[in-house]
Amino acid sequence: MNNNRNWRVVTLISISFFIYLILSILSFAFDIKWEPFEKVNLITDVFDKEKKSQLALNNNTDINSPNQNGTSQNLVQDFELYKKTQFITNFYKGDSVNALAKFSEKLHQLKSTKKGKIRIAYFGDSMIEGDLLTQTLRKLLQKEFGGYGVGFLPIHSKVAGFRQTASVQSSGWETINFMDKGAKNMYISGFSFSGFGNGTFTDKTITAPLSLEKFLIYGKNNGGSVDFDGNSIPLEGNELVNAQLLSKNNATTFKLKSNSGNIPFYGVSFESENGIILDNFSFRGITGVEFRKIDEDFLKAVQSANHYDLIVMQYGVNLLFRPNDTDYSYYTKNMTPVLEKFISAFPKTDILLVSSADRAFRYNGEYQTAKGLPNLLETQARLAYDHHLAFFNLFETMGGENSIVDWASQKPPLANKDYVHPNGKGADILAEKLFHAIMNDYHNYKHKTETAQ
Repeated sequence: MNNNRNWRVVTLISISFFIYLILSILSFAFDIKWEPFEKVNLITDVFDKEKKSQLALNNNTDINSPNQNGTSQNLVQDFELYKKTQFITNFYKGDSVNALAKFSEKLHQLKSTKKGKIRIAYFGDSMIEGDLLTQTLRKLLQKEFGGYGVGFLPIHSKVAGFRQTASVQSSGWETINFMDKGAKNMYISGFSFSGFGNGTFTDKTITAPLSLEKFLIYGKNNGGSVDFDGNSIPLEGNELVNAQLLSKNNATTFKLKSNSGNIPFYGVSFESENGIILDNFSFRGITGVEFRKIDEDFLKAVQSANHYDLIVMQYGVNLLFRPNDTDYSYYTKNMTPVLEKFISAFPKTDILLVSSADRAFRYNGEYQTAKGLPNLLETQARLAYDHHLAFFNLFETMGGENSIVDWASQKPPLANKDYVHPNGKGADILAEKLFHAIMNDYHNYKHKTETAQ
């Protein structure tokens, strides 16, 4: 009797287990959400980690260093690499790991053929305002790989007065930007302009007669036109974002006037036919989460009009607005959908997250690095790690703890006495260090490629 009862119990348990296993498989395979399976799914715990691990591996297939036979080595991830100074990491160990693989391949092609454009979008806050840092990085990259021209200029700019690389003098424009309530799908600069405005635009980086392509970047239109140096030019594109060539000559200045009040205008661009084009997209006071106001289709239209090969996002100091804050989990929550949107809209583009620089507050009567900065750096690095993006530690590259205080105290100073912003000299130093980090990563790519041949 007891044996029969035990047999029935074992049979019942076995059948239940089998049924639960089948349901678990169906739940996992078809992504069926049901609370019992959310808590305990017999296969999810086994396969989900493997699935995520394989996905991460697939996303980073092109970064694995090939051995002499050209096959990929097994690379080990190390999150702690984010602490390394003057170094671009994708969190894989190895002296020859290439973090910006797609970008490095484009650099290699440009270096070999001297043909084609490589376009870089460098996003940031007031740390890069007025083309600080980016003007030097642009100059160094163009010297190494070719190209000239200042790239993107907004239709109107409040900081045009102190920008050394370009001049924008404009009036009569209606403006919307990131900070306007309800505003949506302004350009990636954070601004959109409309109305019957006018402006004069000058590229100050050109020192010799060189053929420059001048583009107008604008949105949807219905047969509109602009006056370009006194000549009426019809606007041909009707996409969400359009880049129309206005002229190709050695003039470094032109005048522009809108003849259509309802067309969104975004900016102009001075470009060489081949080489490096680096666009500065600075917007004072932001943290990057503002890009939630730009939808994915609009970002895809940006990429279609002007293909970007590298996107750099340098944010952080504006998250350090309270001296005693140490928890930045809210930033992870708010920035994650932004990064996911960029990854989806720019699938063939490398994305580099640049950390916060140093920022100091007064503690016990003296200026010291913000208490929350180590936690913020880890938060930013974790965002890069979890989304398989590259990372550059600007804080450590500056010199680490209290470096902003030291920079502001030097003679001549490298930073302002607000203990937030490096000055022009300091920004040049940071640009040079980032350039050398990019070149080191590029040389790793070259070594990998030459070894595989």
